[in-house]
Amino acid sequence: MTTRNRYIAKVLLSFTVSVLIIWLGVYSFFNFLDEMDVIGRSNYTSFHAMKYIALNIPEVIYSHSTSVILIGCILGMGQLSSNNELLIMRVSGSSILKITFFTVKVALFFVFFCILLGEIIVPISSEYAEKSRSKALGIASVSKNDDGFWIKDGQNFINVKKNLDGKLFLDVSIFEINSSIAIKSVTSATKAKFNGQSLEMQDADVYLLDESKFIDNISHKQLNTLNKLVSFDSDFITSLNIPPENLTTFKIIKQISYLSDNKLRSDIFELELYKRLIRPFTLIGMIIIAMLFVFGSNRSVTLGRKIFFGVALALSFELVSRIGSAFSLGFNVNPIIITTLPTFIVLVIAFLFLVKKSVR
Repeated sequence: MTTRNRYIAKVLLSFTVSVLIIWLGVYSFFNFLDEMDVIGRSNYTSFHAMKYIALNIPEVIYSHSTSVILIGCILGMGQLSSNNELLIMRVSGSSILKITFFTVKVALFFVFFCILLGEIIVPISSEYAEKSRSKALGIASVSKNDDGFWIKDGQNFINVKKNLDGKLFLDVSIFEINSSIAIKSVTSATKAKFNGQSLEMQDADVYLLDESKFIDNISHKQLNTLNKLVSFDSDFITSLNIPPENLTTFKIIKQISYLSDNKLRSDIFELELYKRLIRPFTLIGMIIIAMLFVFGSNRSVTLGRKIFFGVALALSFELVSRIGSAFSLGFNVNPIIITTLPTFIVLVIAFLFLVKKSVR
């Protein structure tokens, strides 16, 4: 890495870290105000509130990484431009394209760090934060899916009325259908243990419907225990009521695979997966858009105003992308198209403008 590139990277790093510190400071302040409503309840003190907020900081960094990196990079390049350092670099032989591409490389390094943070640290810290907060508030630590769930597993529709801890289910019913989508059998039990591979149903009642006769010809038998193999695991149960944006990429892929195998809609998970895959390219497009303002002429408009317009335009693009995501879900549009097409169009247009400005 040349001395010039090291200097640019140092400036971008300092501004990005500064933006991140301010961002986290604002987040922590307002979240502490929210926690003040429950401070003093049971054993929940100010220390527990600060601990809860601190443990959620990795999640904040991950979820707001794109905006923080964008603003940090643009402010850093704006500082170089206001000190005429970019002008000196250009005079010494560094083109606008080279400087922009290096800025993008530094930004992608930040993105890679945030991805590792989100996939490895965030799930652990967020779960521990919720458990420690619940314990201090005297709230029983129960499954997030305590109200139960419905699952389609092959030819079976499984209904659990009460999910206690992800391993013990109450009031379980299994409806098995045949190729004609007619009920073949109904199995019910007051209690079932889940070991990650099968349901061990206790005191199970099994009702068999004879397809060759009328529906009122039903045979019944009672079993002390009945093991029912299933294709889902404990992670799937845990993630049932968790929003896709709070799941790791690995769990999202598992959700998509399971739903697709059982011929169920997985649009919301596919959309989240494609958004994550396209996020680095979206950031590249936003940085290129903002850089067009940074390298603009300073004769008529101040640099500060140009940076503001560049950041506003780039963030507006992200807002439009989010609106497009909602549009995709509401009107059943292919999520690949709705996530990749806007980014591809912006990247091409921004790159063409950047090349045009670079050859002047």
